[in-house]
Amino acid sequence: MARIMALDYGQKRCGLATTDPLQIIAAPLTTVETKELMTFFEDYLKTEEVECLVIGEPTHKDGTATPLEIPIQKFMEEFAKKFPKIKLMRQDERFTSQQATEAIRFSVKSKKKRQDKALIDKISATIILQEFLGFN
Repeated sequence: MARIMALDYGQKRCGLATTDPLQIIAAPLTTVETKELMTFFEDYLKTEEVECLVIGEPTHKDGTATPLEIPIQKFMEEFAKKFPKIKLMRQDERFTSQQATEAIRFSVKSKKKRQDKALIDKISATIILQEFLGFN
């Protein structure tokens, strides 16, 4: 089986998470600068098989799209052209950053590491993936 990946898209950097090939375990993968995201996928997909990319859908509390939706749509168009065999899905990402911050607060001892925004992005992507897989 191929992996499922999740993307927590951000203006400066993006958090990524992936499943194991059997799609049982969701785990943080890495954080990539947004401008380097397509290069990352080009390299990663040379060695790993991915069947689906789940992209977080940022919305306001009332369900309306945030301004970040515009660059996400552009990314999705470019990704779909470059990797047409990989299915693109969306997952509501409301409150994932808060959930990630809370999880880090309880599991990471170092204050400096708890404030690492890249770690928050990776954990947020993992939460998006877990919710997509129905783990939450």
